[in-house]
Amino acid sequence: MRILAAQLNPTVCDLEGNTQKILQTLERARKQKIDLVLFAEMAICGYPPEDLLLHHSFIEAVQSSLERVVKVSQHLFVVVGLVRRNTSKGEKPLFNSAAVIYDGKLLGYQDKILLPTYDVFDERRYFEPGREVHLWDFKDKKIAVTICEDIWQHAGYVEYTHYAKDPVEELILLKPDLLLNLSASPYQFQKPAVRVKVCAKSAQSLCCPLLMCCQVGSNDQLVFDGYSLFLDGKGTLCKTAKGFEEDELVVDLDEVLPPCPLVYDPIKDLYQALVLGVRDYFHKSGFKKGCLGLSGGIDSALVACIAAEALGKENVLGITMPSRYSSSGSVVDSEKLAQNLGVQLIKVSIEKPFGVFLNLLEPLFQGKGVDVTEENIQARIRGIILMAISNKLGHIVLSTGNKSEMALGYCTLYGDMAGGLSVISDVTKKQVYELSRWINREKEIIPLAVLEKAPSAELRENQKDSDSLPEYDIVDKVLQGYVENCLSPQEIAEKNNLSIKLVLDLIHRIHRAEYKRRQAAPGLRVSKKAFLAGRRYPIVQGWM
Repeated sequence: MRILAAQLNPTVCDLEGNTQKILQTLERARKQKIDLVLFAEMAICGYPPEDLLLHHSFIEAVQSSLERVVKVSQHLFVVVGLVRRNTSKGEKPLFNSAAVIYDGKLLGYQDKILLPTYDVFDERRYFEPGREVHLWDFKDKKIAVTICEDIWQHAGYVEYTHYAKDPVEELILLKPDLLLNLSASPYQFQKPAVRVKVCAKSAQSLCCPLLMCCQVGSNDQLVFDGYSLFLDGKGTLCKTAKGFEEDELVVDLDEVLPPCPLVYDPIKDLYQALVLGVRDYFHKSGFKKGCLGLSGGIDSALVACIAAEALGKENVLGITMPSRYSSSGSVVDSEKLAQNLGVQLIKVSIEKPFGVFLNLLEPLFQGKGVDVTEENIQARIRGIILMAISNKLGHIVLSTGNKSEMALGYCTLYGDMAGGLSVISDVTKKQVYELSRWINREKEIIPLAVLEKAPSAELRENQKDSDSLPEYDIVDKVLQGYVENCLSPQEIAEKNNLSIKLVLDLIHRIHRAEYKRRQAAPGLRVSKKAFLAGRRYPIVQGWM
């Protein structure tokens, strides 16, 4: 049996575009003498459609798209993900399903049994859990179908819940010959290796081969990395699709495949995830051009590199906006970076408007010393300039703050936080440096001076980030422990040999900055726990 796993990049709720991709795949499959074609979870509508699922007309349109797929399935066994109406009694009106089709006929559905409702997932908001597992007979094989989360609990990787059922355990009694898994598993740092382990456990328990078809592409804040997988009945990885691009993984069950270890560079993958996130955010929303403030610092330098690769250098505009506190080196470094990338750079001094604001506010601030107010005025002037360019020239503003800064509120509302997409808001300062060094692995693109200088917002004389923050290495350890792993302050202090007073202070600052993050631009989610996607904390609270 020849099987094709179609790793596609759908646009959420672009039913016509997604269906055309599916129909074109089926046509190519026939030409390759494929027997079975597997698509990803919700391939027809794209994942996640969120509250568009509440519209009856949308569900009806999905059903119409399925009918088109069924009509062109001649001589093929097709398994495709979609949402469908729940016509039986239950709490929720919909199922997250896989339609099983053969030779122009809809054979039935396998409904997703385990519905994740944690982190970025909110499936119990919409879907009724599937009630039972099924087997489908094709070419003397008993084929089982599962959808994403259905195999994760069995491998022990479900952290936030313990489901009452285990679909893999139920399938053991049925002894399938092949397990298919339709997946829309979002990317996070080092996720591909975890996914292999999850698949291996199910293959070993069922003693049968497993093929996982993954979604690829980016939809809003979520990035999907692809890497569809095929494992043999011993749980050995034998074949993978490409990461971060559409691909077709073809497997012949009659062939004995040698082991194929998963080899990937986590930092390269992180970079590719950010590039894909920017590219799809622009292209799927109908924009081509982006602009950003180039400060001469490492964060804006990294975002410029990502934008140039994602959008093309001709579609990126850098704006350097020096003030009385900007060092000459920062302007020179911005110019050198722009030259290395081939992007346009314009210079707009903020000195005059800054002076006007100081004069305007002087009577109101009489008798009060200079403080963060004057620093924020500069950041907000820059935000106004960027948004004006966005309005007039049609660019999306890319904000450049990193996760470590966002955690502690070391950012200015309506200033450096302004923008249409926050590219590295889920990337720690440590990772910013790792990514920048990776970019420079073959030649100097980001000027070395940018990597070597002490981080500074340059909003007052001789300012350094370390004046207001602990070393970023410490910030990142507390950030990872508290935000990503939900460790207690005491556990974080003991694990990292830090004072409990310091840890408590940083955690307090994390909570105090919640109101800022609520007003930030949407950011690409690339970690286990992002601030802007899937993390829900009250702004007003008395716990910490």
